[in-house]
Parts: sequence; C-alpha cells; structure tokens
Amino acid sequence: MKKLLLSLLLVGLTGLLQGHIGSPGITLEGEAGPYALTVVVNSPDVIPGTARVDVYVTDNTVQEVKLSCLYWFAGAEGTPRADVALPVPGETGHFTGEIWLMNPGSASLKIEVKGERGAGEILLPVMAVSTAQKTMEASLGWTLVGLGLFLVILMVTIIGLSSGDSLVEPGKSTSTKTKRRRWIGAAVGFALLSLILWGGNQWWNSWATDYQRYMYKPFSATSSIRVEDQKQVLKFEVDSVKLEQLYLTRSLNYLIPDHGKIMHMFLVRAGELDVFAHLHPQRLDSAHFETIIPPLPPGDYHVFTDISRLSGFSETIADTVTIPEPAPALTNNWNDSLLMDTDDTYYITDPVTSSSEEVLMPGGDIVVCGSPGQKIMLADSSFVTLEQTEEGKFAAGQLYHLTLAVQDENGDPAKLDPYLGMMGHAVVFKEDGSVYIHLHPVGSYSMASQETMQSRLASGSGRIDWSELPQPAVFRDSIDRTIATLNALPAHERDSALLVGMDHPSLDDPNHPDHSIVRFPYTFPTEGSYRIYVQMKRNGRILNGAFDVEVEG
Repeated sequence: MKKLLLSLLLVGLTGLLQGHIGSPGITLEGEAGPYALTVVVNSPDVIPGTARVDVYVTDNTVQEVKLSCLYWFAGAEGTPRADVALPVPGETGHFTGEIWLMNPGSASLKIEVKGERGAGEILLPVMAVSTAQKTMEASLGWTLVGLGLFLVILMVTIIGLSSGDSLVEPGKSTSTKTKRRRWIGAAVGFALLSLILWGGNQWWNSWATDYQRYMYKPFSATSSIRVEDQKQVLKFEVDSVKLEQLYLTRSLNYLIPDHGKIMHMFLVRAGELDVFAHLHPQRLDSAHFETIIPPLPPGDYHVFTDISRLSGFSETIADTVTIPEPAPALTNNWNDSLLMDTDDTYYITDPVTSSSEEVLMPGGDIVVCGSPGQKIMLADSSFVTLEQTEEGKFAAGQLYHLTLAVQDENGDPAKLDPYLGMMGHAVVFKEDGSVYIHLHPVGSYSMASQETMQSRLASGSGRIDWSELPQPAVFRDSIDRTIATLNALPAHERDSALLVGMDHPSLDDPNHPDHSIVRFPYTFPTEGSYRIYVQMKRNGRILNGAFDVEVEG
C-alpha cells in the first residue's frame, strides 16, 4: 500500500510548482494600487519557456497592463523591459500576455496597472523550474529520419561525383581511374558525414543528460512515528542530499516562517479521505522536524509539508506514513492541550466510499461532508455553505472563486476571526492523490515568498552576493527565536502580528458585508472527484468543514 501511495505521489509531482502538487497554475487575488485584480499564471514546465498570464480587473478605467519577470538572484537592476498585456476582445477587464522565464530559480512576476485613477503594481512569486522533458512525436521523428537519410545520400552522391566525374573533360568517356576516384570520394564523404552525425548525437545526448541532471527534483522525506511519554510523535526527516542546482536557493538552512510557522503539515487518511489534520512541526535541525499527533484512526496517510525560504522559493515535500492503532493508555490520557502548537487542528468527516467502519477519536471535530450549495453544521453549531456556481457545475481549466458563506447558530451572517493571518484556509485534494494544493483567500502562492521578494527587489537592489548571506546556524537560530516569541504571544496579539501587511477590510469593520464570507480563487487542473477541506476561526475556535466537488472536463 505504501508503494502504491508513493507511486501516485510521484505521478503528481511532475506538475509540482509553487509548493503544490499536480496543480501548476498560480493564482493571485489582490490590489495593484487602487485597482483590484485577479491574476492567473500558467507556468511552463521547461525553462527557458513562456508563462501565460491572465489579468482580470474590475475597474473599467484601466488603460494598460504590463508584465515583467524579476529574479531574486538578479535584483531590481536585472529586470528586463516590461511587456504589454493585450486586452481580450469581447471580455471587458481581461488582459492576457506571455512572459519569458529564462533562468531557473526563484522569480517574481510584476504586474503594473495604469488607468484614470493612477498607477499601481503587485508582485506574484513564481518558481521557475524545469519539471518535464519534452518528447518528439513519433511521426515527426520518422519524417526527420527520412529527410536526414535523403540528405546524406544526396551529399555522398555530390561528393563522389565532384571528386570523379566533375574532372572528366566534356565529350570524353569516364575511365576506370575516374570511377575509382568517385567511389573513394563517396566513401570518404560518407565517413566524414558519419563522423559529423556521431559528433552531433554525442553533443545532443550530453545536453539531454545535463538537462535531466538539472531538472527540478522534489525532496524526498521519511516519516516515522514513535510513542514517547504517552504521546505519539511524528518525525519528518528530509533527505538533504546535495542538490545539483539551486543548492542555495533551495537550501533547507534558510527556511522562513509562512503565517508564523516554519512548516505547515497536512495529514490526509488515504483511500477514505475521512481524517484530516493541519499541524505545525517544530524544527530540530535543518532537515529534521517533529510534531505531536493526536490519536488519529489507524491507517495509511498522505503527508504534505509546505515550506518557504529566504530566496522566495517555496515547495511541497510529500511522503506517506502508516499510523498504528493507538494504545488505550494513549487514548485515555489524550487532550488537545498536548498538541505542540495552539494552531494545530484535526477532524473526522465522511469517507469518500461506503464504509461500515466506525471511526472515532478522543478529540477533534466530527463534521458532515457537504456538496456545493449544501449547508453543513460546524462543531460550534454554526453553518457553512460552499456556494454553487451559476452554471450549476465546475469545469476544469476555468477560474472560480470558491466562496464559503458562514452563518451563526441563528442563521445570521457570522463574524469570523483571523486564522493564521487569513480569513480562512483550504486544501484541495483529488481523490486519486494526483492533486494537492493549499489555498488562501489571496491565492495559491506563499505569502512569505511574496514578502521576501518585495524586500529583495526594492528599488536599487542589484545581483545577490552569495557570500553576504548569514551563516546557516545563525539564521536558523534567529528564525526559531522569532517563531518562539510569536507563539508565546496571547492569541489576539499573535493574530495582529500576522495580519501586518494583509488586506482584510472585513476584519477591521464588523459591519462589512463580507465579514462572514471567505473566497478562494482557484482553477481545477483536471476533471475528476475532489475533496475540499476548509478551515475558519470564530470566537477563538478553529472550525473545520469539508465539501466534495465533481469537476467536468
């Protein structure tokens, strides 16, 4: 079973970008100066390559949208000239363009908007990596082989004739010596052409080998569980072998917190998808992390961990783990205060298949899994609804705003609290395990990556001097102390600190019409069955829900 789960994960990893699996598109919901906009980026799977960018603005006075790519290592001074995104005919407020990603590494797309109300800009982090190797269609390959053979025969014939028959004077017959020179010339020409072809093949293979060597390869990890002091401890060990490329850009020594956490870990019970946990492990060293897990039902679990770095490079590290049946003493002694982080949460919902197995836990929420348009009850007796689309269905490749409407016990719009600096969090998971993505109301990118990019690309910044990076041990200790200080704050102060730089008007104004609404911009990559795990916070309590969505092709 573990091998099967790993194989499914590896299939999904071919589409990994921006710290997610099987969902290569990147979405941003934000503001460029006075203009609200949504940006969807479809990155190439080969670098150099072009990314398609779609920008949707709600202000009809926007006159121009420009796109440019900035690299973390190059700084603002290395920014190329911006390209103009063209308006899409018949679609007001929709601009589209293509932008070249020339080098692998941590990059950022700058979107500049100009209109009657002035100008503004916003950055969207983009991980520029090669995740695939293009193959030639068989029909095209055989066509080129045929043309190549024709050219070889033609060249051999020309060389043979030029070394023999071309030397015969007009009107004279071809002598035996001339014929011999023709064949010798043809043989020599064939040998030279064969040598050139062999050399070209060697050159091509060397480039192909180097390309495969430097292709993006996700980190592998090993998850294990032990019992210590009547608690289950999950240890997550990242294989920190030397990287062939981007070894500083992707170094585990330079992790930075995202939403105040050095790592976000998600556990999903494989097969039934009925158990979900959102945990925040502590770092032991650059490659080892630990967290206490509650007495979850036994079984095989998908493990997804999201990390971000000083370079702005974010990614997901995936693994599987088998959780054994918890001992009665462990279950009897459990209470949620034993969790390692106060923002950790877990719950049970309906299995995706019919099952007579009764799944119980000594803690956590138990919620019914709903469907679009259906109201489900949360653990505090409030309600949440995933709004149905106008078409009454979801389709792959189309941008949606997955909208959650939360009501209190009386059916009135509920007042939500921030959870980890956001109005809500969501995980979209495809039932076959090929798609996993962690969403926020601002999109599918890492906020930490955006912040470090903004700092790095400040006006006047030049090419990075790698020698000026802080020492790994010093940097790790500084980050760990910052996280420890943040976690020690009272909940309201910690929330206020995490909200710095965030734009959540509904949290500032209790009468705001959206104080009970959470929206997640997202494009389903493929058709199939998906489960969406959602998390909000109300009256200081983390609330969990789940919805099943069928996506058509």
